[in-house]
Amino acid sequence: MPPEVESTIETMSSVNNEFFYWVSIALMMLIHAGFLAYESGASRSKNVLATAIKNLLALAVVVSTFFFVGWFLYNAMPSGWIVLDDLALGALPWSENMGPNIQDPASGIFWGAFALFAATTASIMSGAVLERIRTSAFLILAAILGSVVWIIGAAWGWHGAGWMLTAMGFHDVGAAGCVHLIAGAFSLGVLINLGPRIGRFTASGEPVTIRPHNLPLTMLGLMLIFVGFFGFLMGCVIYSGDGYATIYGSPTTLSAFAFNTLMGLAGGIIGAYLTSRGEPFWTISGGLAGVIAVAAGMDLYHPAVGFVVAGVGGALIPYIGKLLDRFKIDDVVGAVAVHGGAGAFSLIASGLLLNGYPNTDGNPSVALWGQLVGLVVFAALGFVPGYAISWGLKKAGMLRIPPDAEEQGLDLSEVPATAYPEGIPITPVRSSNNGNGLVKQGAQA
Repeated sequence: MPPEVESTIETMSSVNNEFFYWVSIALMMLIHAGFLAYESGASRSKNVLATAIKNLLALAVVVSTFFFVGWFLYNAMPSGWIVLDDLALGALPWSENMGPNIQDPASGIFWGAFALFAATTASIMSGAVLERIRTSAFLILAAILGSVVWIIGAAWGWHGAGWMLTAMGFHDVGAAGCVHLIAGAFSLGVLINLGPRIGRFTASGEPVTIRPHNLPLTMLGLMLIFVGFFGFLMGCVIYSGDGYATIYGSPTTLSAFAFNTLMGLAGGIIGAYLTSRGEPFWTISGGLAGVIAVAAGMDLYHPAVGFVVAGVGGALIPYIGKLLDRFKIDDVVGAVAVHGGAGAFSLIASGLLLNGYPNTDGNPSVALWGQLVGLVVFAALGFVPGYAISWGLKKAGMLRIPPDAEEQGLDLSEVPATAYPEGIPITPVRSSNNGNGLVKQGAQA
């Protein structure tokens, strides 16, 4: 082949590679549009704008901190400890790879995809803690979850040289463990210290339903998340001019991902519909749980198997939600059940169904014990820092807003605007703050 033809083919391959991940990043932005709509609809009208602003800030803060910290950790910690090899040094923020460099067209596009993974992981926690967490405390927790905690798990169990793969044959191509399980476990730790919303439980401990102010908006938000997840799963694939591989480097196809993503979505919705008896919130959340349930092994499952696995995963989440209620844990959007519960189930199911299946060359086969060890590692990696850091914020009086601010709504205390001003009497502002975070208002005009 003439040299100029080889050069042209190589250039086209590089351009296609960049464009593949550019599209992945763009689609993943829809996840954040979906989270914003999902959580805004799930909150009460008095908290809508504070909820939306919290989502915007989470995206901005986590992308920034991931640039300075997260990408380095992913490249430095596959062995379990920080190793300052060329890959790690090339991921430091002052490296020539971390900026415009026509000799390195790959680093920025891969960093961008992982930065959106990081922001997605942090946003999973966002919905769980709605309507009573301080924005400052949330952003601290989001930065730590999105730029430190989950990416350490990804380096261990999602990297082609990660010790969980090389030592145990761990297999989690769709990030059911390192994203969803870690985020769900971290959220659980935070919720224990944060406590339930005022009025969520009676004095005797009976749960009280606090209804979303706009359930259709919540359902639309989840549909946007479903679309965005195709971008998320694109980022779980390594693309080159020679074809596709999993995040571990084993051969795969987009067809495998398409089959099991759609069958997982369908199975999860049906499973949750049946066990929740048609409750709309759990039914559509079941679609997300179904995709997560098949995520660990979606490159290897037959679609019919994926459908059954997803159906079971979707069917489980309403029961996990009820179990949390028994312990007075107020998870507004079911993040612990959907992400933590379905993520854990995904690792168990893949361990049972894929036990002994050949993994990447030179690494142990997929093993049930390896999947179970991964489950324990990821659950602990999420829960321990989530609980410990939120406990420290609680002791410092920084975690939760004051009760009177919670009752009047976060929009009044944290956002200088009103989501639904029509029909609200005009009230002149007498002072900007009365000492407890609330805006003091005068008589009706």
